[in-house]
Amino acid sequence: MKIKVGFGFDVHQLKEGHPFVLGGVQLAHHSGAFGHSDADVLVHAICDAILGAANLGDIGHHFPNTDERWRGISSLVLLTECVRLLDEEGWALGNVDAMLCLEAPKIKPHIPAMKQHIAEAAGVSVADVSIKATTNETMGFVGRQEGVVAYAVCLIERK
Repeated sequence: MKIKVGFGFDVHQLKEGHPFVLGGVQLAHHSGAFGHSDADVLVHAICDAILGAANLGDIGHHFPNTDERWRGISSLVLLTECVRLLDEEGWALGNVDAMLCLEAPKIKPHIPAMKQHIAEAAGVSVADVSIKATTNETMGFVGRQEGVVAYAVCLIERK
């Protein structure tokens, strides 16, 4: 059996009054991530992990911020498309493990819904999606609540 591992990373600036979407869940917060799509850093990192594992480039290659088709789109749509591309190449997604890094809001209460949205979009079991969160202990741009960071790894296997 052939397996591969992929790594993804994403960062977005936080701006006052913007919606804050993480894992397909809109969070109540005074600021949110700014970007071309819905700026869901968690899903973007997962997309990059999937694309990287299959050597299919990155999220910017497939969904450039210069293409109006992707403006404001749910990142879960992008995730579904990444899994479709994976399938076309003869690969299946095994699991995803992701880490969010932000000071606020608290993520733990939202993790079950995030896992559900991501699992549905990726066509895997909720048990195959792990999401964790940490703070940056008030240090750097994350600590000053100027941005949010996500990291993800995934395993893919040859079908």
